[in-house]
Amino acid sequence: MNEKKHWNQIAPTYNQEIFDVFQSDSKKVLSKYFKKHANPKHQAIDFGCGNGKAFSYLSSQFKNILGIDISRKLLNQAEKLPYNNISLKQADLTKRNRLPKVDFVFCCNVAILSGVESNMAILRNIQKTLKPNGNAVVVIPSLESALFSAWRLIDWYKKENVRPEKIESSELSGFAGKKTDILQGLISIDGVITKHYTQQEIKIIFSRCGLTVSKIEKIEYAWNSEFSKPPKWMKAPFPWDWLIECSNGI
Repeated sequence: MNEKKHWNQIAPTYNQEIFDVFQSDSKKVLSKYFKKHANPKHQAIDFGCGNGKAFSYLSSQFKNILGIDISRKLLNQAEKLPYNNISLKQADLTKRNRLPKVDFVFCCNVAILSGVESNMAILRNIQKTLKPNGNAVVVIPSLESALFSAWRLIDWYKKENVRPEKIESSELSGFAGKKTDILQGLISIDGVITKHYTQQEIKIIFSRCGLTVSKIEKIEYAWNSEFSKPPKWMKAPFPWDWLIECSNGI
């Protein structure tokens, strides 16, 4: 998929089409980590900033922030936001780029491409950008959560006396790919193949990219993030993304 073309096409309806992690973060986990790493003397980069949804959280926590995205149309939207300590750069984060060394990197649902090596290239660029004592917070989809949500859907149908084999294939279309793709966490979301990660896989992949993982935590969402009209009895445990706190392994 041509990522630049894809995100430029989505730009006009970005806020409606793209899941808002910040607003949906029920326990405000992201805010906790932003406050933990906040320093008015430090420089930060928002890897894959989109139209600047994270800027309201980052602007007050760091001296300067560089927002990077592949889409010029999304950056054009971000330019209109009222922050005087944020600069913007268009770049493909899977490629080599000349970027400043910074103290903190935030990267939310960017290393989720169907090409596994492309995701590792993004993580390696995060490592190269961080100063020796720098830290990063990375958010990525959870494969365990995707499987749990699918199980919850099947359970829901069972309660309505519908056997699993009778469920419409469209309901589980995210898992329609090859077995080897599913086993690698390549799940379709709204027709787009999206990389999902297991907790143990994260430890291995981040280490291979030179990043030392200090914490893996869930960002939980309500069930309406998965189903348009979830039943009232469907409560905790809830679906989630993984939040990874990590540092430069050098």
